[in-house]
Amino acid sequence: MRGRFITLEGIEGVGKTTQVATVRATLEALGRRFHGTREPGGTPLAEDIRALVLAPRIEPVPGSAELLLMFAARAVHVANLIEPTLAAGQDVVCDRFTDATYAYQGGGRGVPAAAVAALEAITHGGLQPDLTLLLDAPPALALQRANRRSAADRFEAETLAFFERVRAAYLARAVAEPQRFVVVDAAQPLAAVSAAVARAVQTAVVTWTHGPVP
Repeated sequence: MRGRFITLEGIEGVGKTTQVATVRATLEALGRRFHGTREPGGTPLAEDIRALVLAPRIEPVPGSAELLLMFAARAVHVANLIEPTLAAGQDVVCDRFTDATYAYQGGGRGVPAAAVAALEAITHGGLQPDLTLLLDAPPALALQRANRRSAADRFEAETLAFFERVRAAYLARAVAEPQRFVVVDAAQPLAAVSAAVARAVQTAVVTWTHGPVP
């Protein structure tokens, strides 16, 4: 039986790293085999591309170049890790996937959605997440949290207006695809966020195993 593909999305500072751990703990408690990974990255070559994408630099990085680098990493990740893992019957838990590209390069950078969709079709065709957890919080609050970290990467150094556009793009995708998105209020206390994430994963697993609850 093919594994299930779970992704976590959201802007910087919403707590994705913490909630990836919640998802993994929930799957483990339910007896499911899984592999955790991230984007950009996940394999040695894709991690090398990640370093190129995230490193602060003086030279401007055009939105089109950023888009192509993201999908180059994703093509390697899908072919060498995600697809083989799913085919082997294990779930994949991924910190960001193509929804992030629609949000960051599309919403944030202004790259046309048609360009993102064209590369999506080339890179992973019909592969889509079975469950996407969108951790949502006002950018001002999320960035305040993110700024407590040490060094900022090239995205974390972006403006509040940039992250407002990214958030809007994420929420628009959640509205367009409610069958796979669960939006979690990440402005809540940590325990409440973790509980909501665990419930969403448990509900999804029950549906995958037994079908929708009448």
